[in-house]
Formats: sequence, structure tokens, C-alpha cells
Amino acid sequence: MSLGATDHASATGEAAAKTSSATVAAAGAIIGGIAALSCCVMPLVFVIVGISGAWIAHLTALSPYQPLFIAVAVGSILYGHMATYRARRACATDGTCARPLPRRLVNAGLWVGTVFVVVAVGANVAAPYLL
Repeated sequence: MSLGATDHASATGEAAAKTSSATVAAAGAIIGGIAALSCCVMPLVFVIVGISGAWIAHLTALSPYQPLFIAVAVGSILYGHMATYRARRACATDGTCARPLPRRLVNAGLWVGTVFVVVAVGANVAAPYLL
């Protein structure tokens, strides 16, 4: 194996690691956003859609943990956007560059998580004025 091939393999591995960390951050953003929505917004959405039951009242038990869910989601969103938009294309010394993996799904996940967190925070801010 020549030195150039080793550099290329190293560059490819670094690019794959950044992509996988951005993927994990996108998943964390979506899960954190859903968790942040679970105590206040999701019961309302369920009732509007027509899904009801006594179990919906138990979702409000997650209310004390909402700031933690929001903090985890915001941290995942910030890290994911940083890893996705600031990712550099890894190139070896011989001029060959690693093929970038598709980032559309990662970007969509990050933006969905962002919308979830904005809705969760917005619902907390707007609730006193609406009730």
C-alpha cells in the first residue's frame, strides 16, 4: 500500500466519521424535539386529531423534564448543523477526494428537529396569553 492510498483511506474515514456524527445528531434532534413536544403540544394535537384516552393525561407528567429535553435537542441541533455545514471535503495528498455521502436526509432531520423545538418553546411562551 502506498503512502497516497493510506492518506486517502484516512481522509475517507474522517469524512465518514463526520457524516455519522451528524446523523446521530439529527436523530438526537428529532427525538429531543418529540420529547420536548410530548408534555404540552402532543396531547393537544392528539385531541384535535381525534385520538383520546386516559393515557394522554400521563404525558403531562413529563412537563418537569421539558427544559432538559429542549437542552438536549438544541445541543444536538447545534452540533449537527455545525458538523453538516462546516464539513470540509477530505482530500488526500495525491489530489483524490473522498466522495461526500448524501446529506439531504441528515439536513431534513436537523430541520425537523429545529421546527419541533421552536414549536415546543413557542407553545410555552404563548400558552399564558392563550389561556
